[in-house]
Amino acid sequence: MKSYRLSELTEDEVNGLKARPRIDFSSIFDKVQPIVDDVRFRGDAAVKELVLLDIYTARFDKVELDNVVENVADLPDPELDVSVREAFDVAYNNIYAFHAAQKSTEKTVENMKGVRCKRVARSISSVGLYVPGGTAVLPSTALMLSVPAQIAGCKTIVLATPPTGDASICKEVLYCAKKAGVTHILKAGGAQAISAMAWGTVSCPKVEKIFGPGNQYVTAAKMILQNSEAMVSIDMPAGPSEVLVIADKYANPVHVAADLLSQAEHGPDSQVVLVTVGDEVDLMTIEEEISKQCQSLPRGEYASKALSHSFTVVAYDTVEVSLLSLHWTSSSE
Repeated sequence: MKSYRLSELTEDEVNGLKARPRIDFSSIFDKVQPIVDDVRFRGDAAVKELVLLDIYTARFDKVELDNVVENVADLPDPELDVSVREAFDVAYNNIYAFHAAQKSTEKTVENMKGVRCKRVARSISSVGLYVPGGTAVLPSTALMLSVPAQIAGCKTIVLATPPTGDASICKEVLYCAKKAGVTHILKAGGAQAISAMAWGTVSCPKVEKIFGPGNQYVTAAKMILQNSEAMVSIDMPAGPSEVLVIADKYANPVHVAADLLSQAEHGPDSQVVLVTVGDEVDLMTIEEEISKQCQSLPRGEYASKALSHSFTVVAYDTVEVSLLSLHWTSSSE
């Protein structure tokens, strides 16, 4: 990670720190559009074959699918270690409690005599949830997406996630999906999965809105389809992961490094920023800890690439830290 001292930077240099890694979506759209069109017209057959950049499943994932979509109710409960299952149960309860508290209650207002108005919240009938799985298994994403849909009362919940090497569903993702009321699992990832949920196929229900993170191809597919005849909404076009960590002399270097790497490992286009308060922070120890933890990560290669365009800024006091953090975060809105 590059290192800067805030007091030595010009205004232009400070503004330059706001720059994020950029993706050339114009070229990605050209690659994703044929996938979107193919799934629209060939449905399940295209989903079985297509992988990003027009590479076929048999040559890329080495997975031959018999069924593109599985009905969750028909699947047996996956076998998990007790400790893993208990961890998911705790996470489920925490996520459920948080989102259940947000559920609005119907309220009627008589704004003039004889005239009653009320605001009614109704769930979206069908939703698609994208859970990445190409380079990392993310059952936490399955929970964070499906639990709000369960609370809202969505009737059809389609969860899309890449299949494992034997064409099955990741058992951790399946456990979370069953617990949170998912109705269908689409065994596909990438642009073809987004397209299948948006258009609908013989086996995959068409959904009204798609949620969930993904790589640039997934994001491009969501952006294309929300402006298409598919008539589907999306949550947002997600960008690369990023985090800004503020540390003073009392901060634990192990924790600081872990916080930075938790986002850096998401992908090579991620960016992390460390802002330190004063000169008493042991930067050398933090840098050594980052290097140590990065080498032990299964996704250390991705984290290392992300760190190459990440940086540290040494600020004089908490006022400078506050101004810099606001300046940096405001550019991401």
